[in-house]
This record gives sequence, C-alpha cells and structure tokens, in this order.
Amino acid sequence: MSPAAALAQLTAKANPAKAAEMARYHKASRVYLGLANPQLDALVKDWRAALDTDQRVALASGLWDSDIHEARIAAAKLLTQARIRPDDTAAWRLIASWVPSFDAWAVADHASIAGQKRLVWQPARLDEVEGWTRSGHMWTRRAALVMTLPWTKQRDPKPQERAARERILGWAAGYVSDPEWFIQKAVAWWLRDLSKRDPDRVRGFLAEHGDAMKPFARKEAARVMDKG
Repeated sequence: MSPAAALAQLTAKANPAKAAEMARYHKASRVYLGLANPQLDALVKDWRAALDTDQRVALASGLWDSDIHEARIAAAKLLTQARIRPDDTAAWRLIASWVPSFDAWAVADHASIAGQKRLVWQPARLDEVEGWTRSGHMWTRRAALVMTLPWTKQRDPKPQERAARERILGWAAGYVSDPEWFIQKAVAWWLRDLSKRDPDRVRGFLAEHGDAMKPFARKEAARVMDKG
C-alpha cells in the first residue's frame, strides 16, 4: 500500500460539507476531507492487516507528510498498538519526529495516543520526552504530558512506575505558571486522571502548586475528587 493509494481511498470518501465544518472547528490551515473516525478506523484496520511493521511505518510517514487532516490521524492510528514487532524503534522515532509539527489538538492527541504505547513499552524514552518540557513550542511541551497519561492509571504502581509518576508531576509543577490555555488544560487533565487512583497525591500537588494555576485548571484538576 503506497501513500498515494491510501490517500486515494481517503479522498474517495470525502464529504465537502463536513470538511468545511471541520476546517472551521479545528482552525488549523490544512486540507480537510470530512471523514468520520469510524471511516478512518475501517481503512486503517485493512491497511494494518496487509502490511508488516516497516511498511506501516513507511505508510504512516507518507500520510503524515501529506498534511491532510484525516491522513495525519490515519497515520497515528496505524502506529497505535500496544506492541509492535519485531522492533518499535522506527515507529517511536517517526512519532517523535511529528511532535514539532503539532499545531492543533485533534491531530496532536491522536499522535500522542500512539506515542503513549511506545513510551509504556520503553519507559527509558521518558529521558527524551523530558527535553520536550523545555521547548519553546507549546504543542511540544503539551505532548510531554499527554503522552505520559498512562502513568496516571496505575492504582498500585511499582516503585519504578511511582518514580516515573513523580518525575512527570515535576514537569507538571514546572508548567503551572505557563499562561498557555492548552498547557494549563494538560496539567489539569493529568491531575484529574491521577485523582481517580491517587487523590491524596493530587490534593498534595494542588496544596503546593494550585495557587499558581489558572482557576479553570485548578477546578478541572479537582473535579473528580470534588464529586466524590
């Protein structure tokens, strides 16, 4: 499956009216085809079944480079898998190479979900992700938290998982004074998800850093706990 053939399949399903709505909603300046996620899922399922790992990485790269909204999301979906055999290094390197070009939440979040799988598989990659927290590119800084959301989900983390969680909370603490809405939202998202498993740790974070957060982010971080 070549990128050109995959793009032809995507384009054949285009919905111009829906594409115009999506362009207004997402605001990023690129081509939109108007495809829904179930349509993308069906195509990606067929592509994944027909391709080996190297071919999937090559197809994902070509789709991303098209700069078409649905093609970029399909590229991310191609690499969203718990285990990629025989070696996921190429998949991770491709996902990481996309991060500096993030410019809108939908594409960034789909790519970050793919990145989450590769980080869980190789947690040593957190060393690389930590460098993103110092980037001048807001979406790169945000990706450091979105890609590490799996560390909010362990109810009884092992020592190395707890250490990783504390490391990421340190990144979040460094973000609390960041004025960017999407950064504040990412901090709140991370804390809200963690509060479902470790509310005491989130209470401690908010006690220490909450005053520096935007009010909406502080409220969102505590929302699940407040309901309890």
